[in-house]
Amino acid sequence: FDPRHCLGTHCYGFPKTGPHRLRFLLQSLADLRETLQTRGSTLVVRKGKPEDVVHDLITQLGSVSVVVFHEEVKE
Repeated sequence: FDPRHCLGTHCYGFPKTGPHRLRFLLQSLADLRETLQTRGSTLVVRKGKPEDVVHDLITQLGSVSVVVFHEEVKE
């Protein structure tokens, strides 16, 4: 989770992730984790700036050869 998504937007000051969107996201992640566990896998969820969290996770794992990500489309 990127905490910057809970801050106001630059245009109107509304949070990018409000309570309803956050609830949906948490429920979706819980469902994904459950589905992965039934298939013998798991889901890692971290909170922080992605550029920091991914770096720390790679350092912890030590044997990462590929990192794939999705960049949000900006209007």
